[in-house]
Amino acid sequence: MNSAASPATANPVKRRFIRQKFDLASGFFTSLTGLATLAILLFLAAILSNILINGLPGLSWRFVSTIPRKDFFEPESAAVLSMIIGTTIRVLVMTVFVIPIGVITAVYLTEYAASSSPYTRIIRVAIGNLAGVPSIVFGLFGLGFFINFVGKNMDLLLHSPTAIWGHESILWASLTLAVMTMPVVIVATEESLKAITPGLREASLALGATKLETIIKIVLPNALPGILTGGILAVSRAAGEVAPILFTGVAYYMADLPTRLTDQFMDLGYHAFVLSTQSDNIEKTRPILYATVLVLLALTFSLNAVGIIARARMRKAMRAGH
Repeated sequence: MNSAASPATANPVKRRFIRQKFDLASGFFTSLTGLATLAILLFLAAILSNILINGLPGLSWRFVSTIPRKDFFEPESAAVLSMIIGTTIRVLVMTVFVIPIGVITAVYLTEYAASSSPYTRIIRVAIGNLAGVPSIVFGLFGLGFFINFVGKNMDLLLHSPTAIWGHESILWASLTLAVMTMPVVIVATEESLKAITPGLREASLALGATKLETIIKIVLPNALPGILTGGILAVSRAAGEVAPILFTGVAYYMADLPTRLTDQFMDLGYHAFVLSTQSDNIEKTRPILYATVLVLLALTFSLNAVGIIARARMRKAMRAGH
């Protein structure tokens, strides 16, 4: 009797030991994850605090609402209105190009392309490689392809007496940034499309809608929050990038604001680079530098906030519709 009862009494003990061991491992990794998250938040708080403490003294209404004079290393002539407008325009133009192309590519890969097709695998490998290319390479690509090839050939075809398209401009800088951020939009849109339940597609097709009508009227509206997430990530990456625009459109100084897409522009990120590397008196320039970086952060957060608010309203409207 004792030998028959021993396995029954041993099993609960064994299960309790395994559960305790699992709970210890789970608690350890949970604590480790929490510490890593806390460290990231502390680093972020330290960076933002440093920028705020050093940037607020140099920030003023004149600083953000005035076109700078050429000697912008002097505190009394420093201003960033031209940089704010230039950065905003290039990010918005980039968004206009990258979101439609990225969404169409993601729709093709998710809804039409066969996963086992070699062409699909080649496209996915190309997207992955594109995401790993250094940003300075995109700048050289923009110079060689958009300016020297596309722009100069457009001038030849249009018989332009002067170089209208074949030089650095907002358009070519924005297109270069669009190529750089396209993998972000494609991946975010793909994940959003895959999250839509197949039942919605099947119900639409069963009611007689074509596949294209199903994608336009059912799939894409439900995927809009994810598409906006990709756009927000693209804006976040592109707003502070300097290397891709070095050869494609940014100017050291401009006395006037850009009025056409073929004009050059001043940029907050490049201006911060100039202030940190070209000044003869870095101690005198440091408040201007920190104030410029603070404006760049505020502009990036503002552009992201617009997308986040739009995404939240879309999600709320979709929940109310269901």
